[in-house]
Amino acid sequence: MNHLAPGRPLLKPQSRLPGLDTLRSLAIVSVVIFHLAPFLPPSLSVVQRFGWIGVDLFFVLSGFLIGTQLLKPHAQGRPLGQSSILDFYRRRAFRILPAYLTVVALYLFVPLWREQPHLPAAWKLLTFTSNLFMHYPAELAFSHAWSLCIEEHFYLILPLAVLALTRRPSLRKTLAAFTVLLLAGICLRWWELSHIVRAASDDDLWPVFMKRIYYPTYTRLDGLLSGVALATLRLFRPQWWSRLESRGTATFLTGTLLVLAAMATLGFDYPSPDRTLGVLLAFPLLSLGFTLWVASALATNGPLKLRIPATEQLATLAFSLYLTHKAVAHVARQSIPWLTNNRTWPAAALTAILCLIAATLLYRMVEVPFLHLRDRNQALTTSPAAEPQTDPAI
Repeated sequence: MNHLAPGRPLLKPQSRLPGLDTLRSLAIVSVVIFHLAPFLPPSLSVVQRFGWIGVDLFFVLSGFLIGTQLLKPHAQGRPLGQSSILDFYRRRAFRILPAYLTVVALYLFVPLWREQPHLPAAWKLLTFTSNLFMHYPAELAFSHAWSLCIEEHFYLILPLAVLALTRRPSLRKTLAAFTVLLLAGICLRWWELSHIVRAASDDDLWPVFMKRIYYPTYTRLDGLLSGVALATLRLFRPQWWSRLESRGTATFLTGTLLVLAAMATLGFDYPSPDRTLGVLLAFPLLSLGFTLWVASALATNGPLKLRIPATEQLATLAFSLYLTHKAVAHVARQSIPWLTNNRTWPAAALTAILCLIAATLLYRMVEVPFLHLRDRNQALTTSPAAEPQTDPAI
């Protein structure tokens, strides 16, 4: 185990992969710009149009990293057992719940913290089911928790799926599982779009679309599945992975073309109920494109191998920043009159600084102590490699 120096403020592995930091930073920055667009300079509107895809990039990263955690023991001849699954759940709880519950408490007990007037019921937030029981657009405070709900459902189900698939492992069975789940998501979106969404009145069209297609876990598994598929390829088909790893630039460019193709099916805009092809194919195309970006980030060459300043820090703060950025921007505008209706670059810079300060405080005061506690408890029983970069929250 990589023991942490006493009092060390940031948890770092001995060596990081700069490409993954770059992708994680790109994801969080794009999401923040998307959410805070009404507060930002109009010149950022182009970025804002596409910022929503940052969540899909997070899904792919989580699928790959968590898939690697769960599959690596089996690849090393150590089958996943009940104790390993329980340990995985324990580590996830230490990683996610402290910061998440801290922010939930702020939303529940500090009305000023809410960026929108109405908050989902506490039981939805505490059970990670707000994405399944969303009252859109009535309950928009902390609405971005929908993606965290999907992540939690993924963390709960994936170990059980890995346990089932690795008891009698076969390439055919694994490919069949990935294919069936991917096609099931496409079919579910088609069914919901054709029979539920378009049957709604014009006033209810968008709310029903968001509730039945955009937010639910069962219609948004494309990215997580793609990430797990890449982890499986890397661990169990080293010859295939070696070929992919040696073509970092080509892999990145191919992924970029797939991302552009996905956006083209949506008219280079936000997913819409009037874009049938986009609703069906944009999410899997985006996921495949981002999966190739992740592969390029891990390759021996390619544009994502460069170490970009500040990306490591942004990647480290990504979870806390995701949790807090909407509320912090709202509180800032309620507390600082100069920021009200001010969409200049200085106002945007101040908002960004405040968001980063809040994220840093949540990270250092909540995330880090509980990660230390998790790793100290882990040291009493076993000695796994605990690398923050393979321990994502979003």
